[in-house]
Amino acid sequence: MGFVDLHSHVLFGLDDGSPDLRTSLSMIEALAAIGFTEVCATPHQKAGQFLPDLADIDRVYGELQAAGGAATLHLAAENMWDDVFFERSQAGTIPSYDRGDVFLFELRPTELPVGLVDHVFRLRLAGKLPVMAHPERYEALWDDDDLVDRLRQSCAFVVDLGALAGYHGRKQGKVARRLVERGLAHAVASDAHTPEDVARAAEAIAWIKKRLGPDAVTRLLDDGPRAILAGELPE
Repeated sequence: MGFVDLHSHVLFGLDDGSPDLRTSLSMIEALAAIGFTEVCATPHQKAGQFLPDLADIDRVYGELQAAGGAATLHLAAENMWDDVFFERSQAGTIPSYDRGDVFLFELRPTELPVGLVDHVFRLRLAGKLPVMAHPERYEALWDDDDLVDRLRQSCAFVVDLGALAGYHGRKQGKVARRLVERGLAHAVASDAHTPEDVARAAEAIAWIKKRLGPDAVTRLLDDGPRAILAGELPE
């Protein structure tokens, strides 16, 4: 059926991703060329830095869809776990994949929110599926296998392909590869901000295929992401 990209910044003019429509279309075309048939646009929702409102997001999403493209486009957001996110979680208004029950979130690399494990557990009990962006970045997870296991019971781990290819730092790359090799990653995604990021994603996909075989590619880029979008936590 083709790959599904759960994390990208292809919506133009909203954050630190694509600056214009032409670049957005180029990124989607490049993603399609390496096997992605579905791309989820996940603009940042981050207080004090990138917090585009829903009307602007919908407008740009509509313009990009109207322009056509080589892959099916879905809409979501990359939600920073901050005060805005907490308020939305209490109100049940977290921006999510196609306005369903599955949402992408990120954390600050150097510290985890107090009570994170309990919070994601409660969200899961409420019928939501939290999806953790780039778990390889979070220092608290680097050497704490128990914490990784507890979080994985309630949220999906989606590793950045750029980290796997070695472009996000030496330690981050090592952790990303460990998560993938040990079967702890539920999926991988491009987190593409630029066309160059797509080329790096292609390198990582080649690494997965060479290191773990074609079945792992299917699991991490097709089966896993599709299960997540359906609200299921992959095994």
